[in-house]
Parts: sequence; structure tokens; C-alpha cells
Amino acid sequence: MVYKIVKYGDPVLEKPCDAVEDTEFGSSELREFAEDMFETMYSAKGVGLAAPQVGVSKRLTVIDCSVGEDPEQKLVLINPEITLKEGSQVGEEGCLSIPGFREDVERAKKATIRAWNLDGESIEVTGEDLLARAMQHELDHLNGILFLSHLSPLKRDLIRRKIKKMIKAGEW
Repeated sequence: MVYKIVKYGDPVLEKPCDAVEDTEFGSSELREFAEDMFETMYSAKGVGLAAPQVGVSKRLTVIDCSVGEDPEQKLVLINPEITLKEGSQVGEEGCLSIPGFREDVERAKKATIRAWNLDGESIEVTGEDLLARAMQHELDHLNGILFLSHLSPLKRDLIRRKIKKMIKAGEW
């Protein structure tokens, strides 16, 4: 099932998410939700999607930098935490919840995440470049932070004004 992606302005995007409970691990509901999130992400041509982006305030994100080309790259991160950041990279980022806007954002070049998989097993993932960027971007979502927060106040204000105009015109 493809979910409707929540757009900027919806309060679910700017509040920290609740942890996935121990009782939810291994459930068919959790597995189905993760698969539906992958399907939603692929249909929107994204490399990452966090649960709040489909209106669910849970600490779960899916990432696939191959955009569905390599099943080995599919990642489900539940209750993730960043344990290590190294280096620095600046690159263009966009967000499925803020369509049509892309800006350069500085992130760590390498990041290590500790999380749990769908079965409730502890996993550790280290990524560099695009994977590191995607993991940091998606974890921000789980903490109620949008990529706009990483922009200068001027750029952030310009984007917000454009979105307000689009809302008034019925284009958002």
C-alpha cells in the first residue's frame, strides 16, 4: 500500500517520535508497515522515508540508496541512535515532505547508527557519503527536525514564504 506523504506544515513532522515498543517487534503489522513504507518511498523516487512522513509518530525509518535496484541495500532502522559521526560533507538535500525544494546541507561524511531490526535484534550500520547523509536526514525526522533547520535563517525564511504562497494558491 502506498501512503500519502505528509507535507511541511503538518505538526507530526516537527515533534519527536515515540519509540517502537518491544511488543511490536516481529509482528506482521510492523513488517507490513515497513514494506508499505518502502513501496511509498519508491513510488516517490526517494532514498529514505521516516514514519512521521506518512503521519505515524514512531521511531522507524526505511532507507535504500539504490532506490529499489539492489535489495541488499534495503535498511529498516527502528529506534535508531547515532553513535559516531566523522568528517564533513556538503551536498544537496531534498525531502519528500517538502517537494520541489533542494538546498546544500552540511552533514557528517561517515555515520554509525545503532538500531533494531524488524525482529528486535540489535544492529549497527556504518555509512559514508549518501548513506551517511540519508541516515542523518531520516534520524532528524524521528527527532522532529526538518532539513530546513540546517539552512541559514535567510534561506529557511525564503522557502517558508514560498510554501505559504503555494498554500494560499492551493498548490500545496
